[in-house]
Amino acid sequence: MSKKAVHSDNAPAAIGTYSQAVIAGKLVFLSGQIPLLPDTGAVVEGDFEARAVQVFENLKAVAEAAGGTLNDAVKVTVFLTDLGNFATVNSVMERYFEKPFPARAAVGVAALPKGVDVEADAIIAI
Repeated sequence: MSKKAVHSDNAPAAIGTYSQAVIAGKLVFLSGQIPLLPDTGAVVEGDFEARAVQVFENLKAVAEAAGGTLNDAVKVTVFLTDLGNFATVNSVMERYFEKPFPARAAVGVAALPKGVDVEADAIIAI
């Protein structure tokens, strides 16, 4: 099976040896996004909710560059350094996904890149 890299200028550039997303067949695997502003690469300022919103804005941009939307998501994984923010993640996700919601895992982690407190990745079907 062939694979094709996806890039969006509306999401932060990859900061390592990975693509923002890869299309394989009818599935698109979106790399983890942290709350970086696409134009500056800086972590978004504000509270946890603002950072979670930026994560999903970044995922949305990459999904759209792949020819889909976040409503095409079949699986989302959210990584949190504080599981106490789980309810806020739910609230933010309601803005980006419609029923039927994707399958999801929320994972508590010790640390994330650039010292952020939230990251998410997704798999979409197009």
